[in-house]
Amino acid sequence: MKYYSLEQQSPKVSFKNAVIQGIAPDRGLYFPEKINPIPQKYIQNINDISNHELAYAFINQFVGNDIDANSLKHIVEDTLDFNFPIVKVENNVFALELFHGPTMAFKDVGARFMARCLAHFNQDNKKEVTVLVATSGDTGGAVASGFLGVKGVNVVILYPKGKVSEVQEKQLTTLGQNIVALEVDGNFDDCQRMVKNAFLDKDITNVRQLTSANSINVARWLPQMFYFVFAYKQLENKTKDVVFSIPSGNFGNICAGMMAQQLGLPIQQFIAATNANAVVPNYLETGSYIPINSIPTISNAMDVGNPSNFVRIQEIYNNDFELLKQHLQSYSFSDDETRKAIKKVFDHSGYICDPHGAVGYLGLKQYLAQFNDLQGIFLETAHPVKFLESVEPVIKETIAYPQQIQEVINKKKVAINIKSYDELRSYLLD
Repeated sequence: MKYYSLEQQSPKVSFKNAVIQGIAPDRGLYFPEKINPIPQKYIQNINDISNHELAYAFINQFVGNDIDANSLKHIVEDTLDFNFPIVKVENNVFALELFHGPTMAFKDVGARFMARCLAHFNQDNKKEVTVLVATSGDTGGAVASGFLGVKGVNVVILYPKGKVSEVQEKQLTTLGQNIVALEVDGNFDDCQRMVKNAFLDKDITNVRQLTSANSINVARWLPQMFYFVFAYKQLENKTKDVVFSIPSGNFGNICAGMMAQQLGLPIQQFIAATNANAVVPNYLETGSYIPINSIPTISNAMDVGNPSNFVRIQEIYNNDFELLKQHLQSYSFSDDETRKAIKKVFDHSGYICDPHGAVGYLGLKQYLAQFNDLQGIFLETAHPVKFLESVEPVIKETIAYPQQIQEVINKKKVAINIKSYDELRSYLLD
């Protein structure tokens, strides 16, 4: 399998090189040259096939010959050692819980898969790789956990000061070893801009082998297909069409779901539910894609004013605006609406949504109000304990720390404060 840059100004590369490079030299995101639907037996007999076998079937073509079959199967099994349950919240409304991994966020899957791929590629390589990543919340913790102790890999995480929750910050600043956290005076877009600039800085890349663990990296992005497959598998009624509502920030998760659809998973519709950062809802309404400065919200992992992965979504639908609109609806919701949704769901069912899941729930409900003959799944992308300051005052109950959080919450934060790209550059060149 070859990958090409969406900027069309760089040579095609293998999966291995796409993973190691992270982003193409022309600043474009890598995209697979082909998308071949998987054999229909995997869909028709999905209940009889293990999650590991399904995941391998969906990811195998994108890895190609760069990882042998036995090693790839082992990577998949090692990545997916926790559950992805769907929970009925209302009639025809289900929550897909993606927070049962080590950092209690959906990004555990992509981070673990990528870490294991890099470890495989680096096993005979004496040159160290530096994973450089920006986070708006959960990516940092997932990457830190996924790459902790991986031989030959150093991790540098940039996060916006004061704009991640306490739990999220502790998960990315307390592990030590090969993990370094840089606390940036700015927002997520500033962090992401610094990371992209570093990849194009030849003074840095001449002395450090950089790669990214954001969803711009194909090994972080593509494994997110698995969630959608596992959710569909669990539906009791597979004769009723299903829609997915995805709380969306950088749009990697929803883009992976669209890839699963391209491979044959029968998904009727995608809903991109956003907070006040309504770039994509505005685009679908007006036809004009206008990035904004990101707006802080209580669903902070979605505070993205220029979603990197949206260009991949456009590529999936051949940059055909009308075709894209047939498959994607997008709605924006305020913090006040998000809090009301958390309270409504809790009062009616006892289920506790985190702010991101609540946005996904709102998007799903808005769409199902127009089409009551469908069933829908919204993604619960992180455990509500990671957003106590937003959730507990709404439900008026205390949420206990799960074991994964107890292990880090009382550890000392260790981070380096930076204000500019020059300071990041100096750090990487030191």
